Amino acid sequence: MFDPLYLMVIGVGMGLSLYASSITKGRFRKYSQYTTRSRLTGAEVAQGILRDNNSNDVRIERVSGELTDHYDPTSKTLRLSQSVYDSNSMAAFGVAAHEVGHAIQHAKSYGMLSFRSAWVPVANLGGGLSMVVIILAVFLGGAQSATGASLSWLGVLLFGCTTLFTLVTLPVEFDASKRALSCLRKGNYVTENELDGARKVLNAAAMTYVAAFVTSLLTLLYWMFRLGLIGGRRN
Repeated sequence: MFDPLYLMVIGVGMGLSLYASSITKGRFRKYSQYTTRSRLTGAEVAQGILRDNNSNDVRIERVSGELTDHYDPTSKTLRLSQSVYDSNSMAAFGVAAHEVGHAIQHAKSYGMLSFRSAWVPVANLGGGLSMVVIILAVFLGGAQSATGASLSWLGVLLFGCTTLFTLVTLPVEFDASKRALSCLRKGNYVTENELDGARKVLNAAAMTYVAAFVTSLLTLLYWMFRLGLIGGRRN
């Protein structure tokens, strides 16, 4: 059945995601054109910050792609894209330091990172099963029937697991960026002007995580409304 509300929710979500992604890529490309005074590469800065924080057991690898940078806690490996690994730009410094921030979180057993890592299989399970259960609940009349109501709550609970994951991701990413900027300043890797460029890149990247959470939350609320769990909606 055609539902304009669903199309609106999907449209808002897609719009937010596309806007955040566009801002992030644009900001990264802009500040990739500004080289830093130190002339160090992103990999060298990452290695330096790791050394400053006594995290000498973390390996650094180059990976393909753009903005594919990430830290793998299972193997203690920092993977930097070529545009970050070999670059001496403000953008590269910001991204490299941010990923080191995750490595520092891991080394210090940062609570929110530990929770997010433990929640990954739960979120994956919820993401894989939620829509099947929700669609079945819709066909059974949602909250209008006992079985439909039970499936409705199960479906939104499963979907809520993915929404919670996107929520928990926010403090993890914000904290990693905070650590990154602090380490860049304390280690004298950048000037104040260069630090500002790195900050703008990281702030833009943070928008993608905010967009993901808002989109997931709006979708969750839509299905709760559609199933009659909130707002008095009846199928």
